Amino acid sequence: MDEVRQAAPNAVILNGQRVRFEIAGGNYRLIVMIHFRRQIVYVNFIGTHAEYDKVDALTVSMF
Repeated sequence: MDEVRQAAPNAVILNGQRVRFEIAGGNYRLIVMIHFRRQIVYVNFIGTHAEYDKVDALTVSMF
């Protein structure tokens, strides 16, 4: 996760694999799951702050 912190200092590390980003000028939130060994990023959620408040960031799987 150190690479994520360096590349996106405003990102919030949710756990060992999930990260939350503020996107589109902070109007939306993006939750991704990063599989570092395979170098794959899975998008789990994209939505407004209000939509984000209705989901569990650690378990949501929108796509």
